[in-house]
Amino acid sequence: MRIAVRRETATGERRVALVPDVVGRLVRAGHELRVERGAGERAGHPDAAYAAAGGRVTSGAEALDGAGVVLAVRAPTVEEADLLPAGALLVGLLAPDRSRPLLARLAARGVDALALERIPRSSRAQAMDALSSQASLAGYKAVLLGAAALPRLMPMMTTAAGTLAPARVLVIGAGVAGLQAIATARRLGAVVAGFDVRPAAAEQVRSLGATFLEVPGAEATGAGGYAAELAAEAHARVIAALSARLRETDLVVTTAQVPGRPAPRLLPAAAVHAMRPGAVIVDLAAESGGNCELTRAGEAVEVDGVTVLGAVDLAATLPFHASQAYARNLEALLLHLAGPGGGRALDPADEIAGPMLVVHRGALRDP
Repeated sequence: MRIAVRRETATGERRVALVPDVVGRLVRAGHELRVERGAGERAGHPDAAYAAAGGRVTSGAEALDGAGVVLAVRAPTVEEADLLPAGALLVGLLAPDRSRPLLARLAARGVDALALERIPRSSRAQAMDALSSQASLAGYKAVLLGAAALPRLMPMMTTAAGTLAPARVLVIGAGVAGLQAIATARRLGAVVAGFDVRPAAAEQVRSLGATFLEVPGAEATGAGGYAAELAAEAHARVIAALSARLRETDLVVTTAQVPGRPAPRLLPAAAVHAMRPGAVIVDLAAESGGNCELTRAGEAVEVDGVTVLGAVDLAATLPFHASQAYARNLEALLLHLAGPGGGRALDPADEIAGPMLVVHRGALRDP
């Protein structure tokens, strides 16, 4: 296959779809790799490293010329989509639920598209799960952001002036991001609790040394192991339990999301007003509406001494390792898609590629 790697143009995006060592492995497997000039610089990978790995570093237009597969981190703009060659396959985090005009343009151009957000939760697809790899990094960084914003220490500290109490941390949502946030807060010495509507998450939270906040009658597990939307009565019980816990919490990291729907609103403004001054909320669901009523995506909001951080694209702030993990996800996916003779095989009936295929043969495909 002739594979092109785009230089990301989205504001604040520092990741790159492939790193040099993965480029080298794909070249040795018989693929032709073209990398747009400067694609990896912001992630710590200079053009020379790609050339040394066997990639051809060139202009964006030349990289795309004749490409069978175009790899990206973020979705291109509609204008950038017009530069993609007809018949190519675009692979990336395309935000399909929010990118209908882009998908329609790709369909009109005859460009197929795989959205990594829709990769199935299965053991076979685990190595290709870019959503999970990036979420893990975001969970880690969320705790560091919160710790930096706190006016207090995370760990307990014994000094000549006496003992300083550790911070109390609550992590809402025990998926990949939430579990990494719990692990990071524990490593920093905080007293940590976790909450999730999926009963199976309780054991995972406890295995990391955190306590699990029990809310009887508030269980909701959806397809693929994801959280499902709660009924109104159960949702009210969750809000009441979380609001009570917030009054004694210093740092809250929220990660709760339901695929294809706005993020569940779990922290009402009244609960935030009741928190102790100096408390911090880091809302990882900010882009899909936020778990906190006061969240503003990409902004820091202060209310009665409580800081609410609308965290956006945290994985992009760790571009070296985020790109490394993402590139390995794409490598596994490309190996899965490779047909006889190394060409591209795109089967809508495939158990992995099928759910991810959002544009195929000039038509949009719904999940």
